[in-house]
Amino acid sequence: MRIDIKRYLEVHNLTIYQVSKRSGYGYTTLHKSFNKPQSSSTSLNLRDLDALAQAEHKAMWEVLRDLENHYLYHDDDESL
Repeated sequence: MRIDIKRYLEVHNLTIYQVSKRSGYGYTTLHKSFNKPQSSSTSLNLRDLDALAQAEHKAMWEVLRDLENHYLYHDDDESL
């Protein structure tokens, strides 16, 4: 399974730079993480989830719920 983090950012009108500034996490760190190829063994980590939550002034569980409900795809799903 994969999370389409780029689509999440697009839909929420966020850039990696904005997430970095609002959350306090380094831009380079987030850029590498958000742009890395995902597999079942490399998914979104807690730092990334926290950064998104801080950028949107939400709780981490709210962001996670949104990601799970709208941006989570099976590896065989061709919609990505």
